[in-house]
Amino acid sequence: MKAVLRVLRTRSLPGLLLVLAVIALTAFAPRATAATGVSTIAEALRKSPVYVDPAAAGQLSTTDADALARQIKDADKPVFVAVLPAGYPTRNLFTDLRTATGITGLYAVRLGDRFDARADSSVLPRTAVQNLVTSVQGESGAKAQLTDFTDRALTNMGGRAPSTWGGGSTGTGVSSTALITIGAVVVGGGAGAYALVRRNRRRHEEEQRAALDRLRVVVDEDITAFGEELDRLDFHPAEPGADDAMRADYERALNAYDQAKAAMADARRPEDVRPVTQALEDGRFSLAQLAARRAGRPLPERRPPCFFDPRHGPSVTDAAWTPPGGSPREVPVCAADATRLADGRDPVIREVDTEYGRRPYWDAGPAYGPWAGGYFGGGILPGLLLGTALGGWMSAPAYAADYGTGYGDFGTGGYQGGDLSGADFDPGDFGDFGGGGDFGGGGGDSGDFGGGF
Repeated sequence: MKAVLRVLRTRSLPGLLLVLAVIALTAFAPRATAATGVSTIAEALRKSPVYVDPAAAGQLSTTDADALARQIKDADKPVFVAVLPAGYPTRNLFTDLRTATGITGLYAVRLGDRFDARADSSVLPRTAVQNLVTSVQGESGAKAQLTDFTDRALTNMGGRAPSTWGGGSTGTGVSSTALITIGAVVVGGGAGAYALVRRNRRRHEEEQRAALDRLRVVVDEDITAFGEELDRLDFHPAEPGADDAMRADYERALNAYDQAKAAMADARRPEDVRPVTQALEDGRFSLAQLAARRAGRPLPERRPPCFFDPRHGPSVTDAAWTPPGGSPREVPVCAADATRLADGRDPVIREVDTEYGRRPYWDAGPAYGPWAGGYFGGGILPGLLLGTALGGWMSAPAYAADYGTGYGDFGTGGYQGGDLSGADFDPGDFGDFGGGGDFGGGGGDSGDFGGGF
């Protein structure tokens, strides 16, 4: 300031001009500011699928960002893309962004020249997200990387775009004639859309009925097989030596048989068969307990049925098995199949009729997911079916909409893509689980971008 006063006292025109220039540059020069807040990014993403931070405008032009946003909106999928500067803090970024946005979906972030993504499992399974991110790692340029990622994600993910993208201001200066015209178009379009929805619903219902009819044959075979086991059972509740525990086992088995028949009679969709096979499995375990009590053996532990054919009854051990084209895994097997595998022979596999002939149930179609789910439950099923056709179908986002949920990692429940769920989501889908690409430096402040780029 003293130097400025000295210049002013000299009344030198060049000096005055220099001082004014310095003051102007100081006043209007951009200041170092904190990174754009997550709340600001989230607010923008609630209005549009693509957000480009002002500090990262050089990565993706407005034209390219608009084109990407149109692509996502046209596909009607909940994809959220944020382009941020390289120095943006990454700790808990995905979790915080998902919480602030409050919408179930797939979140992709380009940060400098790095890229990563996370998604709610109801929209896209973790493994699918990881594979998609890996497929575009190393691509040069934000436009190519984000476009390719979006293209591939839109063909695999479930859910619908959030309703918050569809709104818009009515604006001013719109004539009443224009509003009437727009209203007529909307009404006409609505009628056409309604007809399309009804046609699609009818087709879907027909597909569901056809799937249930094919599945009913297999389930009826299971019920019949269990009924024959009960008929062959040489037990009477009043026989000498029978005690209350034996009678309770026998009663549970009979009740399971009745429950299975009633549930199958009421089944209207493929997912309705899950309680049928669950009841049959409960009944077979009761028979195994009864057999142990009558023979004076220790009671068996509760184990899943034989993987190769649940009609074989509860498994007695786990054995290594590799499906064609898949990876090795441990599967529960009955005593007979365990012996066959140990001798180098093939197990006795449950095959069903398909349009391509007799096939193992895990290659017969997605409708067998509920059938298997009733036998094996949610926790064990994903590992058993990994690498099989049924496992692939069940991991697809659209599977839950057609055949229900509740099968461990294959299941999706609660909010679907595009729903306004707020903070009600599984943080494990967005946390630092080491997937979704090598975004960040690993540890430290890299937060939930995980990996080690």
